[in-house]
Amino acid sequence: MDVEIAPTKKVTVLGLDRRNVGDIAWCATTYGANRLYWIDGYLLCLEVYEKSFEHELKNREFPISQICYAEFPKYEKIYEVDKSLQIPIVNVSDMKIFKNLLKAIKDNMEKQS
Repeated sequence: MDVEIAPTKKVTVLGLDRRNVGDIAWCATTYGANRLYWIDGYLLCLEVYEKSFEHELKNREFPISQICYAEFPKYEKIYEVDKSLQIPIVNVSDMKIFKNLLKAIKDNMEKQS
């Protein structure tokens, strides 16, 4: 058996917006996202279309349509959007792709200042 580890070479983010946590959670649940991501004090919501995965398999480049982010200092497993509406939050602080995404987001924030 041959095993090859072939990491993604490039991630392209087509849209990036800073939003408040409540708006991100509401948008994610109404859009049909089944989770949000937490890394180092930030909450992220990624909009990724099925075609992105096909593109990644062919080219090892991964397009992300939209990332919305907000400061979220303390990790929580569940965020309550409304009385009967919750969304899970996944701690991704040990994943390379999310570390690199957060670095790019912070670099972009510095450019905007």
